[in-house]
Amino acid sequence: MANHYWLMKSEPDEFGIDDLKKVKSEAWSGVRNYQARNFMRDEMKVGDQVLFYHSNTKPPGVAGVMEVSSEPYPDPLQFKKQSKYYDNKSSEEKPRWILIDVKFVEKFKNYISLDELKKEAKLSDMKILQKGNRLSITPITKSEFNHIKKMGNK
Repeated sequence: MANHYWLMKSEPDEFGIDDLKKVKSEAWSGVRNYQARNFMRDEMKVGDQVLFYHSNTKPPGVAGVMEVSSEPYPDPLQFKKQSKYYDNKSSEEKPRWILIDVKFVEKFKNYISLDELKKEAKLSDMKILQKGNRLSITPITKSEFNHIKKMGNK
C-alpha cells in the first residue's frame, strides 16, 4: 500500500520540532476538529510522511519531517476532567477523539516560512495556502512533500 503525505500544525511554544527531536516519538493529542480527527482515524497509516508546520508563531512555516508511527487510538485527554481537551460527551466505550503517534525524522536545515511557500507555483494547490483554511491536519501530494523537503534541505 502506498504511503500518504500530510501537513500537521503545532504551536512551537506548545510542542515544536525541537521537542519532537528530543523525545523522538509523541502522541499527537488534543485535535478537536472532526475533519482532522477523521484523517487520523480513517486515512493515516503507519509510515505516512508528515511535514511538521509551526503555526501561531512569527513567521509560521515548515520546520521538518515526522512519520506516523502508530495505528489510531483514543486520545486519553478526552477522559481527564482536568485537561483542557476533556470532553464530557465522550466515554471509553464510545470515544469521540482519536490520535496517532508520530516519530521524528528530520529538522530542516532551512525553516520554510509561509510566505516562501506562497511564492512556489508548484505548491499553489496546497490547502494550507488557501484562504480560510484553519485545519490542523491536511493531506498533501507526494510532489508537494518532495518539493518542500528539497526547499528545507538546500
